[in-house]
Amino acid sequence: MGIDSKGKAKKNFASALRQLSKRLPGAVCTDPVSLERASLDNLRIASLPQAVIRVPTAEAVGLVLEYANRFTIPITPRGAGSSATGSAVPIKGGWVLDLSALQSIQLNPFSKIVSVGPGVRTETLQKKLASKALFYPPDPSSKKYSTIGGNIACNAGGMRCVKYGVTRDYVLGLEGYLANGSFVQWGLPLKKFVSGLNLRDLWIGSEGTLGIVTKAHLKLLPLPEKRWMAMYAFKNEADALSTVSRCLKSGLAPSICEFLDRQSVDCAEALSGQSIIPGHPSVSILIIELDGSADQIRQQKKVLKACTKKVVLAEMEAKTVERAEALLKVRRMCSQAMFSLADTKLNEDVVVPIERQSDLIRFTKNLKDKLNLATPTFGHAGDGNLHVHIMYNRSSASDRKRAKRGILELMRYVVSIGGSITGEHGIGLAKAPFMELQHCSAEIEAMRSIKEALDPKGLLNPGKLFHPFEVWDHPTVERKMPWDH
Repeated sequence: MGIDSKGKAKKNFASALRQLSKRLPGAVCTDPVSLERASLDNLRIASLPQAVIRVPTAEAVGLVLEYANRFTIPITPRGAGSSATGSAVPIKGGWVLDLSALQSIQLNPFSKIVSVGPGVRTETLQKKLASKALFYPPDPSSKKYSTIGGNIACNAGGMRCVKYGVTRDYVLGLEGYLANGSFVQWGLPLKKFVSGLNLRDLWIGSEGTLGIVTKAHLKLLPLPEKRWMAMYAFKNEADALSTVSRCLKSGLAPSICEFLDRQSVDCAEALSGQSIIPGHPSVSILIIELDGSADQIRQQKKVLKACTKKVVLAEMEAKTVERAEALLKVRRMCSQAMFSLADTKLNEDVVVPIERQSDLIRFTKNLKDKLNLATPTFGHAGDGNLHVHIMYNRSSASDRKRAKRGILELMRYVVSIGGSITGEHGIGLAKAPFMELQHCSAEIEAMRSIKEALDPKGLLNPGKLFHPFEVWDHPTVERKMPWDH
């Protein structure tokens, strides 16, 4: 772009902001604090936007997009900024569209459908529904902070996916705006709707690259009558994961089935300053929750006991809600605890067939020895979605080189055994280099064609999905996030 073109673009940008500020008083923010806060997400790679637009209403989203389309301004949608892959980073500058104020919740108790704004936090919704004996199952670890809009953007899952599925399984309809500011509805708050093409599902998991969600219609379930939880210790990862396979083959339907390898447990113990299971240091762990009626749980416990009795070293039963939360805290602290190993991590939420999870763990152990970098792994063993971390020190050129090599080897291996490069974190910036490992050229071309049809100017969340971005070549920002513990 020449000097004249740059000057014209700058003038157009200033004009757009002036006009938008008049239409949306108080919504346009250009102060340094707002810009810096919106420059990064949990990936912690920063890129400053030119403005942050805090939309007060759903209709305001359409207006912002009209101006963005008219003046060719990139738009990056944002909720809480808890994305682990850089989905909310305004890597191309432009405007950050802050949707956090859109927090409407409208419950239809007859149909058991709730209509919510994208800024509603997942935990807030779950607590409100629980008071009505209703249940919204998707529960990402970031649920205290993450928003429904962000969950839809990356098709979030969480611990209870093994029994209840992911965000996509609960979205009945979406309302929102196309890149040009046109309002659209993909489905309605109805349990049956088959009119036209299913563009609703295209939006789910698209990370805001195809349109902006302003309302989601979500189906609900009755709140389970009871829950029961226990933690199990095993001498190694193979015993823990073979137990998972036996449980699932026996017809057990756990609502939570979380796995921690010995590296993860060691980190959690170092952070907490105490043994997770007294008398059994450096063990692999399963956390299993059962739910349903009292009779259903009794029957499931019998199956679980039969599946664990030959290999389990110790069991800790949660007899109260508070104790259950304490057990889950062990799992939640793992991510932060890993920074005792190195100052930077590559967090890869890969998915492999259930029967290949032990193979994946053997691979990560070999990778650890080969690279001389820690590879702590934990995650949702009930559905094969394990979070593999490669820990390295960013200031070390040697570490960065080995981490880069390791992550490529990991992704190649995962795809080779019939797995996926991501299960619930999305692609964003971090996974973009591996898209061609997962998808053939025809698949990528089809996706690009859809993107061009819905967003011909490429304004919505540009730089994501199809544009290779190597995170290890970019400095991270040292900032404590709300979810850091």
